[in-house]
Amino acid sequence: MAVIETAEKVLPPHLRARVAPHMAKLAAMLTGRDELAHAQRMALIAFVIRVVSAGIAFISQVILARMMGEFEYGIFVYVWVLVITFGDFACLGFNTTVIRFLPEYEAAGDHAKVRGMAFTARLFALVAASLLLAGGLAFLHVFGTSLPPYYVAPVFLGLFALPMIALGDVLDGTARANRWPINALSPTFVIRPTLIIVFMAIAVKFGEPRTAVTAMVAALAATYVTTVGQFVVVTIRLGKRFLKGDHSIHFGTWFKVALPIFFIEGFSFLLTNSDVVIVGIYLPPNDVAIYFAAAKTMALVQFVFFSVKAAAGPRFSTLFARNDLAGLASFANQTARWTFWPSLAIGIFVLLAGKLILSLFGEAFTAGYALMAILFLGPLFKSMIGPAESLLTMSGRQKACVAVYFGALIVNVALNMTLIPLWGLTGAAIATTGAILVETILLHLAVRLALGISLFVFADPMADQSKPEAR
Repeated sequence: MAVIETAEKVLPPHLRARVAPHMAKLAAMLTGRDELAHAQRMALIAFVIRVVSAGIAFISQVILARMMGEFEYGIFVYVWVLVITFGDFACLGFNTTVIRFLPEYEAAGDHAKVRGMAFTARLFALVAASLLLAGGLAFLHVFGTSLPPYYVAPVFLGLFALPMIALGDVLDGTARANRWPINALSPTFVIRPTLIIVFMAIAVKFGEPRTAVTAMVAALAATYVTTVGQFVVVTIRLGKRFLKGDHSIHFGTWFKVALPIFFIEGFSFLLTNSDVVIVGIYLPPNDVAIYFAAAKTMALVQFVFFSVKAAAGPRFSTLFARNDLAGLASFANQTARWTFWPSLAIGIFVLLAGKLILSLFGEAFTAGYALMAILFLGPLFKSMIGPAESLLTMSGRQKACVAVYFGALIVNVALNMTLIPLWGLTGAAIATTGAILVETILLHLAVRLALGISLFVFADPMADQSKPEAR
């Protein structure tokens, strides 16, 4: 408050009158104790973290591309995308299920269930990911010779990161459920990519080759250090907040919710990464590197969406638990506005600077500039409805969300497998954008039919509220 008041005083009188209403809103958001202020603060913190993390991720990718060249860099990013994807799958939806239940249990004062769920989710993720690790090693043993030889060693190393990726996702969800955005987002989006670069630089300094294998070793070490640190911090905070006591475990109830969420998260994650995976199947690592650089540069737009989603989930859950449909509709459309306008502004800026940005990876990467304009349309479409999948999940409509993502994924894979052989990287970009458009339309319709909310950045938030399904 003191900073805001000082800033107002130093402004000229005519400017002070103009900015005073905005300063008042900012002050209310920063100091308010109501749930909307909490959600806004969390969105702001998440947004700042994602801005910082986007910068770190971009710089780290530029450094890795410069250090390794497009061929080795393409191998690394392809394998790392697979590792992150399967690590997320290993949670089987428990990373989001904790966000669904923990605020509800805390509101009811049932700390035994809070402790039971936090413990169960972490243990389940570790066990499931360890089984996936064992299955991956068995697959390599049997079918390793059928893979391109340059992928075998990075895949072998990447498999050992799966337990920590899965545990980190659950810890992320636990921290978000407790409105600890820094503990939730900074380990994955700030600390881990920073450590990857630090460890890679140290390895090269001591004479290790600038290859995908070295980069994967650095990523493996960074993942373990980050997740173990996050585990210690979140465990200590949980212990202080809920103290020690009995654990009430309702695995069957949680698993029934987690399984549909697993399909939702899995389909969503595949939608985000299937283009890179399929490009790697059809095209050499050099093309994977160019496409990845273009896609991830354009993905700077998406950190707005993820920031709003990180803040909105617990608020959606609370409003739904109160049966406050009017408040849910109003807040949902607020999140669409919070998502769309910043996404549009950032996307235009990134496009204008696109060639310069890609040239930082290396001269060969500027070939991906034309892809950026196509890829920009996808997150822009998605931003028009905000975190609709989170709204459906937190309101118990997981099955509708599963159907949406399954349909969008089928479209995505079909388009990629059809267009990549025809048009190469351009085909991949068109396929990805087309699939996101289908996903956006289906999510809008699902929210409207299930909750009676017309979720669209320019729409009436209470359209169709009289429908029986919305009651």
